[in-house]
Amino acid sequence: MKDILREIGMIARALDSISNIEFKEHDLTKGQYLYLVRICENPGIIQEKLAEMIKVDRTTTARAIKKLEIKGLVERRDDDHNKKIKKLFPTEKGKKVFPFIKRENDHSNRVALAGFSEKEVETIFHLLQRVRKNVEVDWEFVKKGNKRNY
Repeated sequence: MKDILREIGMIARALDSISNIEFKEHDLTKGQYLYLVRICENPGIIQEKLAEMIKVDRTTTARAIKKLEIKGLVERRDDDHNKKIKKLFPTEKGKKVFPFIKRENDHSNRVALAGFSEKEVETIFHLLQRVRKNVEVDWEFVKKGNKRNY
């Protein structure tokens, strides 16, 4: 069997390294840009939903959000109906950084998919979605404290 996950991992780490270097000028490090992008795309998102979307635990998400708040890129606001719920919003500073991150993402997509036909790109997209959905089952299982049986 081909080690597809190893290839996916190498691609993800290479792109993450590039982003961490290029986003330094915006004081974004260690994948913080992922959180900022999701908050900009989903203003008012709650922390738990953000963690689920990025596929990390709540503690990791809380740390990243705290750092983004300290940098003045995101803010928490009380929910209008339930004061216990804190919604996440980009600040003006965060909104100004977002287009730069989006341009980098678009560029990385173009580079990664250079030489592929539209049909091939569509196929890759759908196949990777299926892979993600398969992995999500284990992610949810393990996240709840269970152990996988190898």
